[in-house]
Amino acid sequence: MKKFLVLIIALITIGNLIYFAFIYYVPVSDGIRSGELIRLSHKGIIIKTWEGELSQGVSGSQIFKFSILDSNKEVIESMKNLQGHYVKLTYVEKYRTFVWWGETRFFITSIQKEKSPFNPK
Repeated sequence: MKKFLVLIIALITIGNLIYFAFIYYVPVSDGIRSGELIRLSHKGIIIKTWEGELSQGVSGSQIFKFSILDSNKEVIESMKNLQGHYVKLTYVEKYRTFVWWGETRFFITSIQKEKSPFNPK
């Protein structure tokens, strides 16, 4: 009986490790989105995460919501400086997220300032 209980606990532990490793390392997709950076906030009561929004159209109906990992300090600082500008974001989409990562499954890996197609100056 003792061996059976140890075997069950070991299988549950190994299953959980595989699940969390899958979520952590395996991206579902990656890509690039362009638009006006309209929001960047550091939100949360106990666990603070960086969240943002990118407007991809004239109306407010095309909003891309994203998260930024705390370890990506360079991207966070660039976003603070480019608030309100037209930017190109490179992102990775994860299968799921952890509470300490952010609210969305989309994580920004880089940001680049772009020329706005709406402002031909």
